[in-house]
Amino acid sequence: MSKLTFLGTASAVPAKDQQNTHFVVQSGLRTILVDCVGNPIVRLQEAGISPLSITDLILTHFHPDHVSGVPLLLMDLWLMGRNNPLRVYGLRDVIDRMVKMLDLYDWQTWQGFYPVSFYRISDQPETLIAEAEMEVGVFPVCHMIPGIGIKMVLPDGGFCYSSDTSPCSIVTEMALGLEILIHEATGEGVGHSSPEQAGRIAEQASVKQLYLIHYPPGTNEDQWVASAKKAYSGEVILAKDLMTIEFPRESSQ
Repeated sequence: MSKLTFLGTASAVPAKDQQNTHFVVQSGLRTILVDCVGNPIVRLQEAGISPLSITDLILTHFHPDHVSGVPLLLMDLWLMGRNNPLRVYGLRDVIDRMVKMLDLYDWQTWQGFYPVSFYRISDQPETLIAEAEMEVGVFPVCHMIPGIGIKMVLPDGGFCYSSDTSPCSIVTEMALGLEILIHEATGEGVGHSSPEQAGRIAEQASVKQLYLIHYPPGTNEDQWVASAKKAYSGEVILAKDLMTIEFPRESSQ
């Protein structure tokens, strides 16, 4: 069984009970963290996931509400005795900036530090992982700065994640044939989407379920769902912190 856990669902400004958007996917031998903010060790523990189990980290774009927790995660894993390598993926500029940020902490002088491999992604659709338990692809989206969306095909299902983006035809293309679309719903504006716009993308992609994410704390759930349903005939779910999606689709909470 594979599982996705939403570690945070808020847009740029979080709240006490709603962290910035990031999530983790567990499938086979891989535990993939998508974006990293706040206090990642604590949030993973709250979700019942061992921080040391993280095998891969994908960074969607270099905005603070998506990458600010990376130095803390890397340091804490080291202090917790990690030995296994960690793979970090992102656009070339994202990785270059992240390395510069880590250099401010003199991270390469930390004695006994575990291996970290950085993978610089092009601005074209690309496959990052192709294994029996999962296939992970990324693709460019339409945000204020260069960013990537993610498509994961798991043994018993799959999903597409828009990341931060205004309505973008490639999200529709990548979501086709999948059961679930996880789409940002910050509100209509430059580089972002409204719930209704997210619903329209979900309808065009013919997915069975739409999860709205990256929305402002205090959002009226009924209003956001109803707005998406104006353009989408399937099931709409407002993603919430620590909610899970299991594959195959046996339950969600």
